[in-house]
Amino acid sequence: MTGPEHRLWWSDPLGDQHVHASWTRIGNHAFLEKERRILGLHRLPGPVPDWAEDLFRVARAAFLADKYVRRPDVPDRWTRHIRLSVPVVEHERWRSTVVHDGLTALLQTLTGDHWAVDFRPLAGPRAEEALVFPDDARASEVALFSGGLDSLSWAATRSGADDPRPLLLVMFREIGLLRLQRRVYAAVERLAKERPVMLLAMSQTPKGDGTRRRLETSSRTRGLLYAAGAIRAAGAHGVATVHLPENGQLALNPPLTAARSAACSTRSVHPRTLRGLNGLVAAVADSASTVTVVNPWGALTKGEVCRAGLAAGLAPSELEATLSCGKPPTRRNGGPPLANCGVCFPCLVRRSGLLRANGTDGTPYETSPWADTLPRERGTDWRALEQWLLNPYTFTDLLTDTPLPPDTDPAAAFDLIGRGREELARLLRIEKTAGTDDPQRGRT
Repeated sequence: MTGPEHRLWWSDPLGDQHVHASWTRIGNHAFLEKERRILGLHRLPGPVPDWAEDLFRVARAAFLADKYVRRPDVPDRWTRHIRLSVPVVEHERWRSTVVHDGLTALLQTLTGDHWAVDFRPLAGPRAEEALVFPDDARASEVALFSGGLDSLSWAATRSGADDPRPLLLVMFREIGLLRLQRRVYAAVERLAKERPVMLLAMSQTPKGDGTRRRLETSSRTRGLLYAAGAIRAAGAHGVATVHLPENGQLALNPPLTAARSAACSTRSVHPRTLRGLNGLVAAVADSASTVTVVNPWGALTKGEVCRAGLAAGLAPSELEATLSCGKPPTRRNGGPPLANCGVCFPCLVRRSGLLRANGTDGTPYETSPWADTLPRERGTDWRALEQWLLNPYTFTDLLTDTPLPPDTDPAAAFDLIGRGREELARLLRIEKTAGTDDPQRGRT
């Protein structure tokens, strides 16, 4: 079943061609934030390589397309046909077959859609130039920092490294949660005694598309946008590696049901995604400024990552102050001012990880998955998890979802998921004893 092709044209302010009415114009004007707040004037020690600016522009275009083309509008209510036209500085590199095929394959892995991308030379200004201060210290490491358990544990671990050069954390502001993100960052500052830590705060919030309709609720390209932002910063600092900290359990993200297979579950840090992203960067980057993206927690479960955070000096309360929720209650109209709902799948994995590391979880959740008053529609993830844990998980299940790249050991991945299942199974035991304990805290 196929639907119409949705076409989106990233506007080049000085060199736009006539755009046919079948194309939807997107660009800097489609974001709520001013361009200065998004790209600069950040204080950077060097210029951003042209290829990195191009990658960030492409990622922003894909992010807007992902939000503007709504899945309920297509015949199967999921699979869309999207065509982008994006101006780039390094036009000859981007227009090659290797780059085009690599990019469209990466986007398809992330979203499950059919993508086509046309590139044209950028005629307007390359970007609003960042303020360059060549005498400023250059970071030796760059990592994404979301305010979640995994990114906090990694930042805490690296803040204590024996390295006089700074650790740069790239944070994208979460709507309604900036104060929480700042509080979590304060825990990193507390631990950073000898090594400087710097925070680069960015923001990307799409406006409506003029229809007054709600934008698409799924956002499978958001991880690519965040990675491209960190790569952009790494290019300016001359750092060759960007860390995207995500526990391997959620990076692999095995589907709980057949309906959640492939791109129906998030694949933003899946080994296949990282391989595709690194291949794309290698194809467009200068040899002197190329960047590799890695997941430093790819071999650990959520509980093992939490333990690493404790070993780095974090207090249990600092772990509990983080954000994990896919749908934070504080964003909901009339919702309580809480960061974690307690019942979505990321929250369930969070619960299991904190229980493994701390033996208890004092996070102030909105509700519990085993609460008698929980509406049926909000218990979907919990029921799916119960069923998944009650059924055997086989090697075939691992290999038939999103294929692993050749450099990933399937036996190690299978063992990792097994350890994660053991952590999650503790939640089933809590459910049985919830009546004799505080269900919001889930003690074991």
